[in-house]
Amino acid sequence: MSTQQRNSSHGKLIAVVVAAALVIVLALLSAFVWPGWAMNRSASEEQKQQQTTSTKPEPTTPSIKAKELPQDATPLLKAMPDSVLNFARTEAAPSANWTSASPLEEYTLTYSTGAIPKDVTLVVAQWSGSDSAKTQYDTLTGALKGTDVASGDVKVSGNSTGKYVVKSNGDKGKTATAVWQNDTVVFQATGSKESIQRFYSKFPF
Repeated sequence: MSTQQRNSSHGKLIAVVVAAALVIVLALLSAFVWPGWAMNRSASEEQKQQQTTSTKPEPTTPSIKAKELPQDATPLLKAMPDSVLNFARTEAAPSANWTSASPLEEYTLTYSTGAIPKDVTLVVAQWSGSDSAKTQYDTLTGALKGTDVASGDVKVSGNSTGKYVVKSNGDKGKTATAVWQNDTVVFQATGSKESIQRFYSKFPF
């Protein structure tokens, strides 16, 4: 083979190698620099995964067992549900938060998912008449400070038996309080805003 032919073949080989290298570089550029479909695809998949995680529904049944009530529990205490959604009753004891309002009986209960930051503290008391219960309801709701979350009528079998108010507390909306009256009984639930919004709306009365 002549020198001219060898030089020609060598030049063609270099041209092929350079062309192949250019193709690889362009492919990498198109994937990761412009228009960036590889990165965009990864970001899109990550975003979809985050959305799927954030929209995952909360469980509706408790993962922990409810604490048994004492054998001498009153009808009011026995009426308190073992669970509300995935909140199970973990504590129930007589209390005296509203002694000045002279309730017939009063209890403080804790409902938990097993995660303490999500616990809901429920105070419940009963009076001999709905007027006395309404007075206590007005006192409690009048003392609430914060942003309105919800309010309306408590209805049993289509009949209005009281009212309810839910407000976020003055801690950047992290916690909330729900107060509601059902005839002669008044309830006050406190906890994280998310827990309260789920809890009060599914409480049986």
